Amino acid sequence: MNLESIISICLGIGLAASVGFRLFLPLFALSLASYFNILELNESWQWIGSLSALLILGVATIVEIFAYFIPYVDNLLDSIAVPLAALAGTMIMLSTVADLSPEITWALAIIAGGGTAAAIAGTSSAARLTSTVTTGGIGNPVISTVETGTSILMSLVSIIFPVLAIILVLVIFLIIFKFYKKFTNSKG
Repeated sequence: MNLESIISICLGIGLAASVGFRLFLPLFALSLASYFNILELNESWQWIGSLSALLILGVATIVEIFAYFIPYVDNLLDSIAVPLAALAGTMIMLSTVADLSPEITWALAIIAGGGTAAAIAGTSSAARLTSTVTTGGIGNPVISTVETGTSILMSLVSIIFPVLAIILVLVIFLIIFKFYKKFTNSKG
């Protein structure tokens, strides 16, 4: 495996993690990076860098960000975002992975891309649901702000410093694990 392949895997996993927080924002970032020739996508995914895809993803990103600031609407969005995040995480990995066989590319896309996005989206959804139950939805905009900021940060880091993105993904999983342990210990 060459350096380009490793960097493309890091990029894909970082953006897939970002998808776990906001579905359209990392796709929009990927579209921007492709449109301005910062990243080169696989041949069959170059449509993401088209002007029409850029505009559609930009509008979808803005709508999604604002919709997550509406209590109870955010919970409704979460119910569809978790399965869509797995799909989008898989798609991002497929679009970014370079110079690997189709079998390895698809395995990485499904497991690393889709799995990472679904795990983070599921955790975000649980955090929002907990906030809705405990604060009546008043705390949800705080969670939405943190998620949007994390998605922006992860998208930028993934595109500019893909290897650092992998480290941040590991830190995010460590934080999720600690909260899970804390939550399960407090229930028992």
